[in-house]
Amino acid sequence: MSKKSAENLRIGTIAACFFAVLMAGCAEPEPYPINEEDYRSWTSYMGDKARTHYSSLNQINVDNVQDLEVAWTFSTNDAISDANTEIQNNPLIVDDVLYATSPQLKLFALNAGTGEKIWMFDPFEGESPRARNRNRGINYWTDGDEQRLFYVAGSRLYSVDMKTGQPAEGFGENGSVNFALGLDRDELNIEITATSPGVIHDDLLIQGSTVFNRAPGHIRAFNVRTGEIEWVFRTVPHPGEYGYETWPPDAWTHVGNANSWAGMTLDEERGIVYVPTASPGHDFYGGERLGENLFGTSLIALDASTGERIWHFQFVRHDIWDRDLPAPPNLVTIRRDNEFIDAVVQVTKSGHLFIFDRETGEPLYPIEVIEAPPSDVPGEEAWPNQPLPVKPEPFSRQEMTEDDITDITPESHEAVLERFREIRTAHPFDPPSKEGTLIFPGFDGGAEWGGAAVNPATGVLYINANEMPWIVTLVETGRGDGSPVSTAASIYALNCASCHGAGRSGQPQGDYPSLLDIEERMSDDEIRDVIVSGSGVMPPFGHLSDNEVESLVGYLKGVESEIAEEVDLAETIEHRNQVPYTHTGYNRFFDPEGYPAVKPPWGTLNAIDLNTGEYLWRVPLGEFSELTERGIPQTGTENYGGPVVTAGGLLFIGATQDEKFRTFDKKTGKVLWETKLPAGGYATPSTYEVNGKQYVVIAAGGGKMGTPSGDTFVAFSLPE
Repeated sequence: MSKKSAENLRIGTIAACFFAVLMAGCAEPEPYPINEEDYRSWTSYMGDKARTHYSSLNQINVDNVQDLEVAWTFSTNDAISDANTEIQNNPLIVDDVLYATSPQLKLFALNAGTGEKIWMFDPFEGESPRARNRNRGINYWTDGDEQRLFYVAGSRLYSVDMKTGQPAEGFGENGSVNFALGLDRDELNIEITATSPGVIHDDLLIQGSTVFNRAPGHIRAFNVRTGEIEWVFRTVPHPGEYGYETWPPDAWTHVGNANSWAGMTLDEERGIVYVPTASPGHDFYGGERLGENLFGTSLIALDASTGERIWHFQFVRHDIWDRDLPAPPNLVTIRRDNEFIDAVVQVTKSGHLFIFDRETGEPLYPIEVIEAPPSDVPGEEAWPNQPLPVKPEPFSRQEMTEDDITDITPESHEAVLERFREIRTAHPFDPPSKEGTLIFPGFDGGAEWGGAAVNPATGVLYINANEMPWIVTLVETGRGDGSPVSTAASIYALNCASCHGAGRSGQPQGDYPSLLDIEERMSDDEIRDVIVSGSGVMPPFGHLSDNEVESLVGYLKGVESEIAEEVDLAETIEHRNQVPYTHTGYNRFFDPEGYPAVKPPWGTLNAIDLNTGEYLWRVPLGEFSELTERGIPQTGTENYGGPVVTAGGLLFIGATQDEKFRTFDKKTGKVLWETKLPAGGYATPSTYEVNGKQYVVIAAGGGKMGTPSGDTFVAFSLPE
């Protein structure tokens, strides 16, 4: 990409955002015919299996949305602020009953019109400590009178009878199956769960996973009646499989990840499932997996009945930037020269939109291949080129120069400038380095797991985006000369430093608490339980031996010399299949006041006409009221959770760090209504109808970006 092109793409100032609004007018394209009845219910994750986030309900509309009021609230009473618990769940509504999950992964059913509890299922009842993780959604299946819900809690896949709230008979063992089965590794040493739902095709649940300790990221189809695995697609190919030659010969025996944690999308008519995948492990050092690494960071079109590959596209070759595809793709029909083309649209962490023909995988807008810099880290070989779409323009800035450094105050500017000049910042594909490399947009995107909404009647896509710079810094896992290092120090570097930092100081403004002085806040048993079982967004580390856990507890308390065993680092790496480099953590680049190091906007909401590839409008999303009071125009904030768009002319979204829920005019990007939630609404809302009345519901779970955790679902409707 040329310097001039990059400059044209940049949203350098708040004024640019407002200019985009003023220029938008009523530029939304004329609608074309769709079956509105297909979009009246919310029985699938993100609205439907095409993941449109669209509803044809229009009782709430641009003329009356300002009258919205709280219809009901429901609190699960199981948030844990100290653990940064969250609710990222997008509720389902079936036959006037709402189904969702709590911060501690309890599944429950509510009267969707009143919020009254019908039943609650606790997969960890009686267990202490409890397994915990995020859950973004559940799957619904029915066959006649039989109705089931499916979701993963901890390391098990559950089938729950929707009428009783009890595990379904005939599915696995007492209604659940071991989610580690079918991965071609020793299931006792695999740590795996799922944060996002898969998709139901006929009697198959096609499911991705969230993996730890570099477990394989295979895509598996489970029989919804029995729990048996019907087919498997291996994302790190075995010998003889397509893509095997893009890896070292033995990679399939030990390399993991390349998993689909973000969920997936189904073309029901064609029977094609579209699977977005993550980067292979390790995230930032790929010396043990040299090559392009199919099917890491790819969109894979599979035959939903058999798991056979139809086509694929790899977005990042030999991904060493953690550029996981963050959300399920959207299915939409676009119009070009009076021809209708069925398309699949994938948003990315890098802030790009890739648009393909659903059947062939042919790009519908040109994709160029740009040169990428080499790595100077010993053993690493960065891939020499990477693909980027020419159109649409990115929805997040692609570079940060000294001109882009924050100028909220002179002190902030000088502090950021000093750090900026110490790190690598020249190219979007600058490899991770030992002095630090800028990642912009950052590790969470660009786009993140909330994804985009599309209006199937117009081909317009709506996407919220982050503009937060992050820094990745590589460090050696040992002294590098073969001399012994303490087990505790190496265990911490290999397992903990990536989140809590090499110095254990964490990231209080992010999702990772400081571990300094932890002995003053937690007992040895409490520390041990968190390590083994996980807590909040932290996964369990059950693969560590008892001795390693004890060593780590001591290390965190600063008494490693009294406990830690001395071992050879090379043997530790071989035993744990580890690599010689880790990183110092997922570090956002802040100014001294705790605001992003780049000039605003820091969060945006965008409308893009997919028929032409042009932007209709772009506005800041979110506000820091204290900055507004200082006379600084609205900056936008980091945001997590996606939008919903309706036939009433509205776009609903929470997501922002200011913990507000907003409604925008989908034609102009103008805010029409907003309210403060009891906790951050870091989830995609749902909209539905009960007895002729439209509701909009969102989970207020908080727990991100330094905001308090919550456990409340809030539903809104118009007054009687």
